[in-house]
Formats: sequence, structure tokens, C-alpha cells
Amino acid sequence: MNIYHNPRCKKSRAGLQYLEEKGYSPTVIKYLKDQPFTEGSLKKILMKLNKKPAEIIRTQEKVYKEQFKGKKFNDDEWVKILVENPKLIQRPIIETKHKAVIGDPPENIEELL
Repeated sequence: MNIYHNPRCKKSRAGLQYLEEKGYSPTVIKYLKDQPFTEGSLKKILMKLNKKPAEIIRTQEKVYKEQFKGKKFNDDEWVKILVENPKLIQRPIIETKHKAVIGDPPENIEELL
């Protein structure tokens, strides 16, 4: 089990804590620094999430509001944008071999356990 995690994010920390309280020790992937998404890895996560790129965007982020709000992009363009601006990706994302969920709220993680 992997958790795509931003230690500075309250919601991401809550997701990790939720897993640990349930007795899980996920592999923590700090995707903003240590292991950034590639277009391929993000597409795999999107398939596991069963979501389109536009569905995992953090629309409250300043960069979204200044550069992307109100503009139309296809899925491949959004994937490129998200890889270049990983702060726009909702977090945390918890991934197993065949499925993934966005752990906000943490109760969403139950789908994987």
C-alpha cells in the first residue's frame, strides 16, 4: 500500500494517521519532492481512482485560479499540467495493487481496507 503524501498538508497527515491507527504501515511517497509523478504514473493512478484528471484538481490553489480556472483542457493536457504543478493534485492518494482512493476525508480509505 502506498500513500502519496505531502507532510505539510493537514488532510494528508490525517490520512496517514488514519492508516497507522488501523495498523497499516504504507509506503510514504512524498510526491512533491522525492518522487514526482510522471505522466505515465499519474495516468495509472487515475485509472485506479476511476477518475478523470479534472476530478482530482485542487481548485482552491492560487496557481489554479491564476493560470487554469475557466480554461478548457483535454485529459492529456490536464495530466501534463498536473505533472508540472503537483500541488494541484488532491491528497492524500492511497493506492493498492488494483485500486486507489483520495483520503479526504480519511473515511474514504475504508474502501481499500
